[in-house]
Amino acid sequence: MVDVALPPSRRKLVGQPLLYAISVFASLGVFLFGYDQGVMSGIITGPYFKQFFNTPGPIEVGTMVAVLELGALATSIAAGRVGDIIGRKGTLLTGAIVFTIGGAIQTFTTGFYVMIVGRVISGCGVGLLSTIVPIYQSEISPPNHRGALACMEFTCNVFGYATSVWADYFCSFIESDLSWRIPLFLQCVIGSILAAGSLVIPESPRWLIDTDQDIAGMGVIVDLHGGDPNNILAQAEFQEIKDKVIYERDLGEGRSYAVMWKKYKRRVLLAMSSQAFAQLNGINVISYYARTHFISHEKAGWLGRDAVLMTGINAIIYTLSTLPPWYLVDRWGRRVILLSGAVIMGIALGFTGWWMYIDIPATPNAVVICVIVFNAAFGYSWGPIPWLYPPEIMPLTFRSKGVSISTATNWAFNFIVGETTPYLQDVITWRLYPMHGFYCACSFILVYFLYPETTGVPLEEMDAVFGEEERLDYESERASLMSNTRSPSVRSGSRRKTATERGWVSRLLYRDDRSTYQPIGEGDE
Repeated sequence: MVDVALPPSRRKLVGQPLLYAISVFASLGVFLFGYDQGVMSGIITGPYFKQFFNTPGPIEVGTMVAVLELGALATSIAAGRVGDIIGRKGTLLTGAIVFTIGGAIQTFTTGFYVMIVGRVISGCGVGLLSTIVPIYQSEISPPNHRGALACMEFTCNVFGYATSVWADYFCSFIESDLSWRIPLFLQCVIGSILAAGSLVIPESPRWLIDTDQDIAGMGVIVDLHGGDPNNILAQAEFQEIKDKVIYERDLGEGRSYAVMWKKYKRRVLLAMSSQAFAQLNGINVISYYARTHFISHEKAGWLGRDAVLMTGINAIIYTLSTLPPWYLVDRWGRRVILLSGAVIMGIALGFTGWWMYIDIPATPNAVVICVIVFNAAFGYSWGPIPWLYPPEIMPLTFRSKGVSISTATNWAFNFIVGETTPYLQDVITWRLYPMHGFYCACSFILVYFLYPETTGVPLEEMDAVFGEEERLDYESERASLMSNTRSPSVRSGSRRKTATERGWVSRLLYRDDRSTYQPIGEGDE
């Protein structure tokens, strides 16, 4: 039972307002991630940028853009250990400060090598933020809203990208070096706001309890449940987390990467595969074609500032496509969204290759439509879900390390695909797009047969979803605590439908394979 006594909360924001306020501040981290990815694409084509850097060649420009990903790869690996040592909040603050320093160096750069240093430092900040924000969000979110809040984060990421494109466009009217320095300086402003916000948001309650700061952890849980220390749901959640922590400690297996791999190999591979296919499914290839199509493809007729404007319009469509998962992810589930997204993306890539192969006058406009359809499908599916899934399926003791590996996988494949795409574009031409369409088919098969559904499952009950161990005895105590709050429909014996009671479409899309998870009901007491 809960033996942590707390006075009533003194926070002005409690319950859902606090949850949404936390989500907004945390989302600035992924906003920065998106902004930094997109800001260079516009300024590198500007005349004053080219003049300042003495008309840099493709290698110099490519290095300035891609070196960010190498910095992010390095710190995303380290973020697993950092997040366990200084906490989620401390890692968020550190990432924001590092990012802001890198942005300042870029803004006031004196030459190519100083710009490279600034990009690497910003990449280090991005690596920390892109790893810790999904972890933090998943650990403070209730199970029935966890997916929606994570998808809102991805919307902020794409909105950051769109903001950078439009910042580049409007600053392109400035007739001086400020045309490219101002967009870079905006990184510092947003990073400073995030750093200031990270000082006032609460720490993850799960990390606090895991480090034996029970009173502080219980306080955060109480605040998230409305501020009443006697709230039975808050007490039940605290007890469940605490018992899970004690259970993991009693196993005495340590918390090294080797132990994580030995005990949770399947989960680690699934987390890594989700991020790998987020890149292999073609987003970088489509983005590369869109950039070259709008800027340098003569048939399209988009030149200079108009090309940036067209990219901005595409970015708005991309952003709007990320809104449906807010509503759908906790209703349809993760699997249905990933499966349907893979189908649409694969078809769009196939048609892109076909239109380029036949190469008729209608090809440029047809490919633009395919690009828009692909971006919309990616923004709805393989964009947000791979950031949500890894922190969901990893246990508390290894969540930070597991997510750091999956995030590092994303950055590694981001770099690989980004580096090989221009070469493959020249060598295999139109065949590049069906090739990535094949990866979409592979991701469909992988999700269908191996990805369990996690919608609505508390993080502490994920072991049952994977069938890795039987339900623990402490759940009966939690069921007792929760029983008084059950709705009449639940108390009257509502239960999950069996496979034979569902339609064939439902059985196809919501295949449970090895899942043994069942929500706790009164009959389990």
